[in-house]
Amino acid sequence: MIRTLIVEDDPIAAAAHASYVGRVHGFEVTGSAGSGAEALRMLSARAVDLVLLDVHLPDTSGLEVLRRMRAAGHTTDVIMVTRARDLAVVQAAISFGATQYLVKPFTFSAVRTKLEGYLGYRSRLGSGPMVAQEDVDDLFRTLRAPVEAGGLPKGVSRESLDAVARTLAGAGGTGLTAAEVAAALGTSRVTARRYLEYLAETGLVERHSRYGGTGRPQAEYRWRPAGTPGEPAVPGEAAP
Repeated sequence: MIRTLIVEDDPIAAAAHASYVGRVHGFEVTGSAGSGAEALRMLSARAVDLVLLDVHLPDTSGLEVLRRMRAAGHTTDVIMVTRARDLAVVQAAISFGATQYLVKPFTFSAVRTKLEGYLGYRSRLGSGPMVAQEDVDDLFRTLRAPVEAGGLPKGVSRESLDAVARTLAGAGGTGLTAAEVAAALGTSRVTARRYLEYLAETGLVERHSRYGGTGRPQAEYRWRPAGTPGEPAVPGEAAP
């Protein structure tokens, strides 16, 4: 079994990652850390084969955790998990020895593809010596398998998802309802709400209640700044 450590400060996201890992044959979650310091302590105290390491942590960055791991002699493999799309972050993760990279939002399908590729990589490492260039190329190829359908669920397109995300991020911290997002993008409220709920499930958006007037409150969505801990929404608190 591949012993896996989850490093994620958002409890909802951490639980989701642990659930995803636990559903892939050959992997088990051996612990979860909510900060960089806790992750380094756990790595020193137990055997870990793989770390799912978030970039945005409350006490330091995941990149710094990865750097300290390597400086301390930890050769544990690392899959960076982040919503950052900055090429400098990707370059730093690679230079510090990240094995793979997962960009939020992602689904179980994306995680499964990465983990199965990693499992194939580990299996090839134990199958004997690399005797030719083709052997080495095949070894690396197992880690570079493409994520099916961009890792997004059916009915969610990357272009529309990015448009909804840009609308929320450009609101300057002001929450928007599905109707307001739909009006800004020229789409239906049902479609806007589907994308907003998906972003909320992945932890990129905070879901709150907007009170005012008569009747039930409306669901309001606010872009979460990098590194901000998430708060679970109260079920049934807000109406669509």
